[in-house]
Amino acid sequence: MTSQRNQLIPGVCNIGRAEIKQRLRIGWASAIFGVVALATLIAFQTVPAWRLLLLFPASLAATGYMQAAWHFCAKFGLKGVFNFGPNAGKTDTVEQAEFRRQDRHTALKIIGLSMLAGAVVAADAYFIPL
Repeated sequence: MTSQRNQLIPGVCNIGRAEIKQRLRIGWASAIFGVVALATLIAFQTVPAWRLLLLFPASLAATGYMQAAWHFCAKFGLKGVFNFGPNAGKTDTVEQAEFRRQDRHTALKIIGLSMLAGAVVAADAYFIPL
C-alpha cells in the first residue's frame, strides 16, 4: 500500500508533510488562543454569553487537527487542488470530476465535524460556573 503522505487519494488524502505541519500549527495556535480567551473571559467575569464566541477558535483548532490527522485539506478539497510538494501553499489541480466530487464530500465532512466540535466547546464554556 502506498503511503497516504505522498499520493493523491480522492476523498482520503490531498496534502503532504509540509501542508500537514502547517495544519498542526494552525490547530495549536487556535487552541492556545481559545484557552487564553476563555481564561480572560472567566477572569474578568464576563457574561457567559461571550463564551459562545469560543466557537470560532475551537472550530479552527478542530479543523487544523482533523486536517493533519486525515492528511486532507478542506479548502483544497473544495477548490479541487492538492499539494504533496516540499513547500506549503503550492498546488496542482485535480483533473477528474469524480475525484473532485469525492474531495468536496470529505471537505464538507471536515467542516461540519469541526463546527460541531467548536459548538460543543462553546456550549461547555458557557456553562462553566463563575
